[in-house]
Amino acid sequence: MWVTFAVIVGAIVLLASERVRLEVTCTAIIAFFLVFFHAFPIVGPKGANLLSPEALLAGFANPALLTILSLLVIGQGLFHTGAFEWPTRKLLAIAGRHSALVVPLLLLLVAVNSAFMNDTPVVVMYMPVLTALALRLRLSASMVLMPLSYMAILGGMTTLIGSSTNLLAAGVAARAGVPAIGFFDFTVVGAVLAGSGALYVLVVMPRMLRPRASMTSELTASQEGRQFIAQIELRPGHPLTGQRAKSGLFASLKDMTVRLVQRGEHAILPPFEDVVLQPGDIVIVAATRQVLTEQIKLQGRALFSGSTAGGDGEPAVQRGGIAELTLAEAVIAPGSRMIGRTIEQSGLHLETGCIVLGIQRRSRMIRMPLSDIRVEAGDVILVLGNRDQIRGLRLNRDLLVLEWSALELPHTERANLALGLFAVVVLSAATGLVPIVVAAFVGALAMVASGCLNVRQAARAFDRRIYLLIAASLAMAQVLEASGGASFLAGGVVELFRGAPAPVILSAFFLLIAILTNVLSNNATAVLFTPIGISTAQQLNLDPAIFVYAVIFAANCSFASPFGYQTNLLVMGPGHYSFNDFLRAGAPLVLLIWITFSLFAPWYYGLQ
Repeated sequence: MWVTFAVIVGAIVLLASERVRLEVTCTAIIAFFLVFFHAFPIVGPKGANLLSPEALLAGFANPALLTILSLLVIGQGLFHTGAFEWPTRKLLAIAGRHSALVVPLLLLLVAVNSAFMNDTPVVVMYMPVLTALALRLRLSASMVLMPLSYMAILGGMTTLIGSSTNLLAAGVAARAGVPAIGFFDFTVVGAVLAGSGALYVLVVMPRMLRPRASMTSELTASQEGRQFIAQIELRPGHPLTGQRAKSGLFASLKDMTVRLVQRGEHAILPPFEDVVLQPGDIVIVAATRQVLTEQIKLQGRALFSGSTAGGDGEPAVQRGGIAELTLAEAVIAPGSRMIGRTIEQSGLHLETGCIVLGIQRRSRMIRMPLSDIRVEAGDVILVLGNRDQIRGLRLNRDLLVLEWSALELPHTERANLALGLFAVVVLSAATGLVPIVVAAFVGALAMVASGCLNVRQAARAFDRRIYLLIAASLAMAQVLEASGGASFLAGGVVELFRGAPAPVILSAFFLLIAILTNVLSNNATAVLFTPIGISTAQQLNLDPAIFVYAVIFAANCSFASPFGYQTNLLVMGPGHYSFNDFLRAGAPLVLLIWITFSLFAPWYYGLQ
């Protein structure tokens, strides 16, 4: 038992310090337990080793693990198809000037929904929406996803069906002879705890979280503000046709700087007062890569430059469909054959199949059509092609493809299909039609089978940190229970405070559970401590329901570690969080909920 305590404390210290990679720590924990309990087995009543390799490695086949990995694949499908971009744009358009309030309002809505639905489907439902909103508002996903998980947990502690933890504790209590707990029996105290927690999440936590990005985002962030010269050809039916400039600006190009409008042989320069765009115009713009990417999503072929198209004016890259498109940046190499030629004269499109969307020159901002610009050494071009074509550019001696600049564009024509699959998964899990692990696994398979993702993209969604963290946390929970460590701690606290006033015992009992729920799973903690709470209440001649409620609230305080609650693990990968992020932001929330409960619950229940 003491070895178990030492290993768990050491693991938490290593995970929090981040001096050793999380994957190494988790693997070492499992390896140590396998060796130690093979040499020193804990024998059960039937003579079998309670901590056999099969028991310790069961976490790798746990339904929770399969659920989380499947949901990450579904999330990747939603991201890759751009499924939530249109709803997000509509939401921000409705909000208007108050767009900054959209995220807090959505988080409050999450808490309300979690009171009447299981937390996990709620987080699954809102995670892609908040991720897309963060992108639109130029926020890191890490600033919204941990608050999403916490608000779902807080909302879930207010009603009986808000969390599986609540139902488990109520079920154990009913079997022990405690009168059945009603739907809203603990809502008043739960609402007070959730309200104080929500204030912390919405007001304090944003100042504690650090913006985090993926490796690709970090490597390209320094170049985010660089602008490329691009051109938009207004063919008949183009959405910009007929648009009039107001105060020198075109409404649909608000994120771009219009440098020139080429109308036949006539060049229209700024200011563009009352200029009406006509079919045949070529609009020369300066824009960042991100803005150009957004325009590709919205306008598709309309943005492609005619100077790089095939003979029929349609780029060859389109034949594979928008799903195959990848955007990358390449530098014109010294001694390149392209130097001194226009993009069209260079034959880049005919040779590689890629098209050039824009060009960036460090020395000055060019004011001429893209098709007329003669390339210089050091120019950066923004190229579009399918994955194989972009890969082929790396063999081209005239160009140097910038590492980490290649990003796939959303597969937008399958956005509605991805949304439909997502809705089926959420509804079937939320209504209890099938277990969430079944809904998630079949949904992930459908994302691949329907073409929303290919196998390579689906595999990219897997996070080995989550995979190993779940397995290690379940192994620690198994060892803590089988070795008697959890029961020892519970009995020790009760004995330590024997003779103390009831509010003190209730507060200490709550704090112990709140700490252990971040080491064990929340459900395991609820099942373990509900009988102990009932026994303690009977010894004190108090209503056992009060201690059952304390178990429910405390077991839901899984804020200080990623493996405390399934929703924390769900947001860990997309938010690029470390163990220390949860500890730093979640530990104060655990203390706040404990203090609030210790002050309010004894008064509300009339404890002396």
